[in-house]
Amino acid sequence: MGNSFGKIFKITTFGESHGPAIGVIIDGCPAGLEIDEGQIQVDMDRRRPGQSKITTQRKESDKVRIMSGIFEGKTTGMPICLLIENENQKSKDYSHIADSFRPSHADFTYQQKYGFRDYRGGGRSSARETAARVAAGAIAKQWLNAFNISFYAYVSQVGNLKVTKPYNELDLNGIDDNIVRCPDPEMANQMIELIEETRKNRDTIGGVVTGVIKGVPVGLGEPVFDKLHSELGKAMLSINAVKGFEYGSGFEGIKLNGSQHNDEFINDGGIIKTKTNHSGGIQGGISNGADIYFNVAFKPVATIMTDQRSVDKSGNPVTVSGKGRHDPCVLPRAVPIVEAMAALVIADFYMIQQTRSLNPVKS
Repeated sequence: MGNSFGKIFKITTFGESHGPAIGVIIDGCPAGLEIDEGQIQVDMDRRRPGQSKITTQRKESDKVRIMSGIFEGKTTGMPICLLIENENQKSKDYSHIADSFRPSHADFTYQQKYGFRDYRGGGRSSARETAARVAAGAIAKQWLNAFNISFYAYVSQVGNLKVTKPYNELDLNGIDDNIVRCPDPEMANQMIELIEETRKNRDTIGGVVTGVIKGVPVGLGEPVFDKLHSELGKAMLSINAVKGFEYGSGFEGIKLNGSQHNDEFINDGGIIKTKTNHSGGIQGGISNGADIYFNVAFKPVATIMTDQRSVDKSGNPVTVSGKGRHDPCVLPRAVPIVEAMAALVIADFYMIQQTRSLNPVKS
């Protein structure tokens, strides 16, 4: 029913924004994997609310409780259940929209689909659910780290402010050096100023998160309908507020001729690889060993602190005004979510390829 993701390394998330807790069940994780709980918490802290002046001030520690599947610090091969308690929900902030539909939210569609909805923060449609994905992604990243596969995501655009350098000219180890998570320090300062100005104007703003996956071996991806890039696209488009996905040269690639865009193959010390990487590390839906890179577009947060016209369940005109604690820009907190979803995709495809005993992936 849309609550699960993956085929072999499979996750199912549960819970609502203003319920007692949210969580995730991971099925298919190999036994014997040593789990660093502290590293899980690092990713959770990067996503949690209240972490800086440009994010929502909802205070949640997002402490992960391991309920099953891990014993004496190692995975048992059984389902892993991770629980995150909701500590600071303020449901009264949403009582004014119990019967009204907020513009660009899921209120109307949930009401029409189910005939009933949890209006407190959007219930299941809230971005609060993504905390469970980050927890699961942290497990996937720890497993893939053994194969030297690493994940990076950073804010590359806020509104009209855009990083012009390609990812391979940036210090990706400096992503968390500033609160907007942009590895271009000068542009980061401008982005922070723009987000603060937007917040003061009681408005919101969107932008782009760029993702980079390094160390992926050749051979991940399943033609014809389960191409690697199609699953990455599905993963990213399932994140709240995402409006677009592109990989490799993306939409900019249409400006090039085929003679400019084609990635020629070379022999580099006995290793066959491409001279350029317009393909974004994926050809024919299968990883080719080069870096995988992609962009994810996020819309402005739908909740704004100014009056908007709408209607209630009976179709009567109403005025809706945002209340409570909300992000003026979701991008800084979206960075670990993008990394987590990328890790879940790669972990699943890695396991699928390992089932091909005649042609296993080579680390």
